[in-house]
Amino acid sequence: MVECKKAISAEGVDGDYDKATEWLRKNGSAKAASKLAGRDASEGLVGIAIDDEDPTNVVFGAIVRVASETDFASRSPAFSSLVKTVADSAITLSRHRHRSNSGGGGGTTDTVTSPSSVDVMDVKDILATSVGVEDTRSVKDALDEAVLAIRENLQIASVTAIVPGRSDAVLAGYVHGKVDGTTLAGTAAAIVELIPTASSSSSSSSSSSSSSSSSSSSSSSSSSSASSSSSSVEEIHEIGKKLAMHIVAAKPTYLSPDQIPDSVLEKEREILLEQMKETGKSADIMEKIVSGRLRKYYEQVCLMEQEHMVEEGNPKINKLMKKLGLEVVQFESDSI
Repeated sequence: MVECKKAISAEGVDGDYDKATEWLRKNGSAKAASKLAGRDASEGLVGIAIDDEDPTNVVFGAIVRVASETDFASRSPAFSSLVKTVADSAITLSRHRHRSNSGGGGGTTDTVTSPSSVDVMDVKDILATSVGVEDTRSVKDALDEAVLAIRENLQIASVTAIVPGRSDAVLAGYVHGKVDGTTLAGTAAAIVELIPTASSSSSSSSSSSSSSSSSSSSSSSSSSSASSSSSSVEEIHEIGKKLAMHIVAAKPTYLSPDQIPDSVLEKEREILLEQMKETGKSADIMEKIVSGRLRKYYEQVCLMEQEHMVEEGNPKINKLMKKLGLEVVQFESDSI
């Protein structure tokens, strides 16, 4: 109430309610933020956004983590709305960067555009990004308004954008512990990129060349992903969603063993050798034991070496993907 009275009587407002509202946004949120800054913000939500309707035929994905002081605040509609705003704005910024890097052309891209990329965005860049085409606010404005409404220290903790390099790529995601049924925000989330393998594409091509001209005409209106894989886009999405569910549950760190840094592997090897130092076994035997335990380590930290926790029978993921004619290009996950 006191702040409202200050706004109405502030210099230049002259009793105008619209100007008073703007004054509150500029001054009230800044005052609230300065009071709350420094408080521990260890709760919050993870949100995702996937946009596959870009006119350049490129899919964009984003996974973000926004922190709050309490779990109670993170469950509020104002907070989940902020998480959605940040995730959508990450897509906007990612799309802008992609078009700038590709020369700003507006045509469609039906082939390989560039290697798949992950862009860990600077929070300052996100804060300066516009919320939407018709909404002139910046993400910073949206954050300040949420701070003013919730009265907690709110922070954008991390923002990662995913841009596949191929137009036939599919991005699928899963959110665990969603706060409501409409917002893709919860306690943990993952996004995974899938593409059809070369063998799947060639098989589909030979099949399509032997089909009738009328059948060929009807399939040309579908997306490039459906035409280059034996699985439909919907089926690949479902496969990807189940894989994202597994990622949230199993928490792999790397896609495959070849992505583990040498320094990490060497440290793990040293730990295993140290554990067997007093066993009295020969060097050759110890090396074989270490190799076996490293395989177990791969199963713990590498997605492709794990058993699928969601699929029936828990098949090994690398074997399942090969059977389905799909390749996992990359994944990103986060949790509170």
